[in-house]
Amino acid sequence: MSSKYRTTLNVKRLTEFRHDLHMHPELKFMEHRTSDKIAAFLTELDIPYKRGLASTGIVGSIYGKNRSANDPGPALGIRADIDALPLEEANKFTHASKHKGCMHGCGHDGHTAMLLGAAELLSANRDFDGTIHLIFQPGEEGGAGARVMMNEGLFKLFPCQAVFALHNWPHLPQGQMGTKIGPIMASGVTFEITVFGKGGHAALPQSTINFSC
Repeated sequence: MSSKYRTTLNVKRLTEFRHDLHMHPELKFMEHRTSDKIAAFLTELDIPYKRGLASTGIVGSIYGKNRSANDPGPALGIRADIDALPLEEANKFTHASKHKGCMHGCGHDGHTAMLLGAAELLSANRDFDGTIHLIFQPGEEGGAGARVMMNEGLFKLFPCQAVFALHNWPHLPQGQMGTKIGPIMASGVTFEITVFGKGGHAALPQSTINFSC
C-alpha cells in the first residue's frame, strides 16, 4: 500500500449510519430499506454494485489500480450481515429501535457500518493489484443467507480467493482484535438424538432404560 494510505475516517458519519440502521431494523430477507441505504452509500463512493442476490443482498466491487470488471485480477471478499432479530428492544437511548418486536441485538448494524468504512478507505486508496468484493449478506439470523447467495451464483459472479468477516466483541478493549486458527465461536444448530429403550422388571430398575427421568 502507498504511504499516502488514508487512515482516518468520517467516524461521525459512520456512527450516524449505524444509529439509523439500529432505529430501523429489518428481519431476514426483508432488509429492503437497509439495502437501499447501503446502495446509496456505495453510489456516493462511486463503487459499482449488484443487488438481488438472496432478495436483499448487495455486492459492491472495488477495482484496484489498472483493474476492471473485465480484468479483475485476484479477488478477495469482505462480508457483513445486515439483518436484525425478532426481539423487543428495552434500551432507552435515542437511537433505539422504532420497529416493535425487532431490533439489532447482534450488532449487524455495526458490521454493516464497518464494512462501509472499509469501502470508504479502499475506494480512496486503490493502489493494490486486484479486486475487493464487498458482500452485504441478508438472512444471517436463521435464514442461511450466505448459502442462498452462493446457490444464486455469488461466487460465479464474484469469484473470491478468500472471504473475510468479523463479529463485534464488546468484551475486548478498544483497538484490539481477537483471532485464532480453527473454530472460534459456537453455532446454534438443531440436531436429533435417538434413544432406544429397554424394558424390565420394577424390582430390577438397573437393567432398564427409563425414559421418564
